Amino acid sequence: MDGSNGASGNSPPPFDLEKLRKDSDGSMSGMATSLLHQVVQGNPYFAAGGGLMILGSGLALARSGIIRISGLLYRQLLVDMEIPSKDKSYLWFLEWMAKHPHRSSRHLSVETNFIQHDNGSVSTKFSLVPGPGNHLIRYKGAFMLIKRERSGKMLDMTSGTPFETVTLTTLYRDRMLFRDLLSDAKNLAVKAKDGKTVVFTSWGPEWRPFGQPKAKRLLPSVILDKGIKDSILHDVKEFLQNGRWYLERGIPYRRGYLLYGPPGSGKTSFIQALAGELDYNICIMNLSEANLTDDRLNHLMNNIPERSILLLEDIDAAFNKRTQTGEKGFQSGVTFSGLLNALDGVASSEETITFMTTNHPELLDPAIMRPGRIDYKVFVGNATPYQVGQMFMKFYPGEEKYCKEFVKKASALNASISTAQLQGLFVFNKDNPESAIRMVETLKFPNHVF
Repeated sequence: MDGSNGASGNSPPPFDLEKLRKDSDGSMSGMATSLLHQVVQGNPYFAAGGGLMILGSGLALARSGIIRISGLLYRQLLVDMEIPSKDKSYLWFLEWMAKHPHRSSRHLSVETNFIQHDNGSVSTKFSLVPGPGNHLIRYKGAFMLIKRERSGKMLDMTSGTPFETVTLTTLYRDRMLFRDLLSDAKNLAVKAKDGKTVVFTSWGPEWRPFGQPKAKRLLPSVILDKGIKDSILHDVKEFLQNGRWYLERGIPYRRGYLLYGPPGSGKTSFIQALAGELDYNICIMNLSEANLTDDRLNHLMNNIPERSILLLEDIDAAFNKRTQTGEKGFQSGVTFSGLLNALDGVASSEETITFMTTNHPELLDPAIMRPGRIDYKVFVGNATPYQVGQMFMKFYPGEEKYCKEFVKKASALNASISTAQLQGLFVFNKDNPESAIRMVETLKFPNHVF
């Protein structure tokens, strides 16, 4: 009897169906609510905590199920696109998003650019681009979540800046808009450089733009002696149009040019104008750079940006008869053999145009002068009477009478006159040809300062 009472004392009380009907409104949902109330309040297991444990486990399972279902829905309904900071389109996208009108950004970063004008003045331009964090944009009717993340541990070893990524998320049905967006970003970047020449310099193992893109210099603005401009331009265009010819004959598809002559004769100016004429950019390589090595030189010359001319200025200043030269005893890590291998070795790049300049061709080693490294040599000397007359008419159009007088007096000086000297004289006497004629005697002194 006692055992029976003990057993019945530990078992949960039976459900009171009559009480369920009285406590509910008679509907199934009402009776279920009343039943749950009886189970929780009248069941000793719930009172002891077992029921709460079961309830907690159930909620945890429900939460796990919700997470899995949401993850499944995310994979099925949404799509991501990641753009790492090393990709070319990374900066394109940031600039595009900074100018996109339909965006919501609460985190901004500032980029400061200095623009130096021809008259020496400097303008400062601040650009606000999306900073690290979440942003929302609307593009062609579709909403996209933009997440820019910056790694606190990973660094770009070439620049020391943190590694970054931008992740775009949108509906799976709108995934094709990613391609359109990147195309718009590229077109915006290209448009900003349209009609301009980008000058690249080496930065670690990569090429980076140096300053702002420069307005293209027109080829007619550079006055060289008769036939020089046309002959070089014809040779370069013929080279660019005959890539298949080189390939079929197994000839390395590259061309090297050497412009030599006194300083101030227009060698570098012509290369800039030629790049503008061909719609090419310029990559300037400084062989006397402190951290430049043979391996890095070879890597840079094999990774020149597309449609770019490689410019090696004052090649004689880096090597004098295979011996390194430098100011104050400085020597770079580039060897003469390393330079030769970079120009035409087994690992040298294809489809490249290389221009070298020097004021002292006699100091160059014969090894660097051979065909395959330098294929076309042109002397760019001091101003001839033809150049003097052409430059005078460029600065003073319609003044033929004064032009003849100026050319006659300049020729009578029997002095070596550079085009840089002529330009300095004409700039000093803007719109005043008579004053330029009176000051023609100053051309006898190469270092004269007006």
